[in-house]
Amino acid sequence: MGIRIVKPVSNARRGMSYLDNEQITAKKPTVKSLLTVKKKFSGRSGGTIAVRHRGGGTRAQYRPIDFKRTDKLGIPAKISEIEYDPNRTTNIALVTYADGEKRYILAWKGAKVGDETICDKTAKARDGHRMMLENIPVGFEIFNLEVQENQGGIFVRAAGQRAKLISLESGKAQIQLPSGEIRLVSKLCFATIGALSNEERSLMKIGKAGRTRKMGKRPEVRGKVMNPCDHPHGGGEGSSPIGMKYPKTPWGAHALGVKTRRNKTSDKNILKSRHRAKKK
Repeated sequence: MGIRIVKPVSNARRGMSYLDNEQITAKKPTVKSLLTVKKKFSGRSGGTIAVRHRGGGTRAQYRPIDFKRTDKLGIPAKISEIEYDPNRTTNIALVTYADGEKRYILAWKGAKVGDETICDKTAKARDGHRMMLENIPVGFEIFNLEVQENQGGIFVRAAGQRAKLISLESGKAQIQLPSGEIRLVSKLCFATIGALSNEERSLMKIGKAGRTRKMGKRPEVRGKVMNPCDHPHGGGEGSSPIGMKYPKTPWGAHALGVKTRRNKTSDKNILKSRHRAKKK
């Protein structure tokens, strides 16, 4: 994968860049039966806006991804196509199993058409193979990490991401996540060896507002330019500051730098937090 710089023929295209998509082999989905309709909610729940700044965008069909793969234990598969997925940042691979079934999985870095992959409790340690953590060599990079048995991969699924298996000595495996957090995970959980594809996506420059709107993102407005009835930062004369000790959300809660984590049940599995300890 590489970055293609756009010729600056206009101000709108100045500074814009695209991915060259060298890894992608199919411009359109080859198996239409795997596609499903993706209903748009535009950030609304029951008609009420739950997530702001969402709406519009290009209509896309959903590609169901097999994040689990454990129902195909021991059955090898070959990559038929590498495709673009409008619903996620990484590329996806269409694999054909030995029994003839076709499914979508996450494509790893360096994946090519014809490469073999397998999901089993133990297998040869190579990129694309999915197996139990207890059978993966220490120090290997992994993705699509499962944190609860038979749940399927929920961690490390974005473009270019990878976690690292750093220890198997204790009763659980120690995984260093891309954020720097070290988490304890059961050795019976599954993970895929390697790093995710499309690693240069973060270097791509959007360039203009129109591309952002096609992604389903609506414009954001600063609170300080609103009226006091619309935002706590609103009001004042000219370009005045917010006039508060700390920034607030539109509903008056603390913003910027405030921890919002509520899931305390898994805190016991966090060996090292991604947040730096405050100096006393």
